Amino acid sequence: MYVIGERINGMFKNIGNAILAKDKAPVQEMAEKQLSAGADALDINVGTRVPKSERIAAMEWLVDVVREVTKAPLSIDNPGPSTMRAGLARACVGGGTAIINSTTGRADKLDVFMKLAHEFDAGIVGLSIDENGVAPSADEKLEIGMRIIASAMENDVPIENVFLDPIILPLNVDQAAPGIVLETITQFKMLSDPAPHVVIGLSNLSQGASERPLINRTFLVMAMAAGLDTSIHDPLDDELTNAMVTAELLLNKTIYSNSYLSAYRKSKQME
Repeated sequence: MYVIGERINGMFKNIGNAILAKDKAPVQEMAEKQLSAGADALDINVGTRVPKSERIAAMEWLVDVVREVTKAPLSIDNPGPSTMRAGLARACVGGGTAIINSTTGRADKLDVFMKLAHEFDAGIVGLSIDENGVAPSADEKLEIGMRIIASAMENDVPIENVFLDPIILPLNVDQAAPGIVLETITQFKMLSDPAPHVVIGLSNLSQGASERPLINRTFLVMAMAAGLDTSIHDPLDDELTNAMVTAELLLNKTIYSNSYLSAYRKSKQME
């Protein structure tokens, strides 16, 4: 499972305050903690408290601060093409790698962001959203997924760099959504050869629910069994990580040992 740590996000109070104050310490500490806990990449989002006119500069500062402590891939999380370009340029300096998070299936936005993915040799997350909003059914999500893959091919973006996101809605808003997403994950994996990656923003599922950790880890295991290979979530949630690592073991993706949980954490700390 490829884990993108979600915590360097201005929506979290401590990170939002650090961005506004240009205080490196909380940002760098969070980057290192997430990587030590098992994150393979880090999501970078300046949040909404930064005025729109200042977001390009804020993104450049935030990426530079994180790059001071790690060469890990950075998932640049912003809907604006100019801010995205600025983040990618900083993240990819000196051979660094990045992921565009994200584009939708809308033709105008899709073309712009795919061209950026080609230019920076970046990964790209494609959401199951188009002019009509979030696709409600598996068939409609698949249609958008095929559109995203076609755009990647037209722009010479390797399919291995494409991450399709079926969009998981909050459980307390649409209880049928998780089942539709599980079906979609399985179908996404059959859209091309090689198959695209499939990613979800896990915490979206439990927004407003009272048992958020339990809901998140249960669904993550179910989604992994359906073919999910990437998740944007909090790697500092130990029980979530334990469930994920155990699921990989039960799916025969890792070798069993009595100390498999501690072995996983030691391997991440050594990277």
